[in-house]
Amino acid sequence: MDAQHGAQSWDETVALFERRGLPESSYENLYEESYDVHPGPVAIAGDLDLDLDATAPSGAGIVVDGDLTVEGSIVNVDDGCPAVVVLGDLRAANVYLEGDAKLLVLGSVTVDAFIGNMTDKLVMIHGDLRARATVLSGEFSPDLVGGTLHGAVVAPACLDLAQDVDPASVLVPEVLRADGEDDWRSFDAPRVHGGRLLNRIDEGLPVVLG
Repeated sequence: MDAQHGAQSWDETVALFERRGLPESSYENLYEESYDVHPGPVAIAGDLDLDLDATAPSGAGIVVDGDLTVEGSIVNVDDGCPAVVVLGDLRAANVYLEGDAKLLVLGSVTVDAFIGNMTDKLVMIHGDLRARATVLSGEFSPDLVGGTLHGAVVAPACLDLAQDVDPASVLVPEVLRADGEDDWRSFDAPRVHGGRLLNRIDEGLPVVLG
C-alpha cells in the first residue's frame, strides 16, 4: 500500500472504530493486537494477497479509514492471515476468502465475484454486497450482509442465501465441474470447481460471464 500509514495499538484501533461507528459486535472477535492503519481513500494497483509476505501488512491486519479500491483481487487462503477492515466502501475485481478469513466492511462491497470457502471466518458487510456472482460453499456464509445482496448466488441449497441459479449462466465454463469430477479444494457449490476457480483468480482471468 502506498498511502501513509502507521501501526496502531489495539486500544487506538478500537477508538478509531468507535469514532467511525463500527459496532462492537463486528470487531470484538478480532485479535487484540496492533493494526496497520491507513487513512483512506486507498487504491491498490494489483492484487491484495493476504497469504504473501510481500503484500501482507504488519500487525494483525489492515484498517483503511475510508474507501479501499483494489484493481485486482483480494485473496485469503491460509489460516492465520491478517484481517481487512474497511471503514468505508470496498471495491475489487474479486474477493476470494478461505481459511481463517476476517473481512469487516462498514460500507458496501462491489465486486465481479465474491467467493467463500471453508468455515473459520469472520465476514461482516454492513452495507450492500453488490456482486455479479456470489459463490459459496456449504460451510461458508457471511456473518452479516446488512444491506441488500445484489446479483446471482451459486450455493448449496442448505444455505439461506442459495438461489435457483444455473452456474453455467453466470460463470465461465472453465470453472465448471463435470459430473463425477473431483475438486481438490473440496468446494461444494453446485457444479463449481473451486481449484480452477482460484487458479483463474490468481492468474487475473475473469470467472464471471460477460
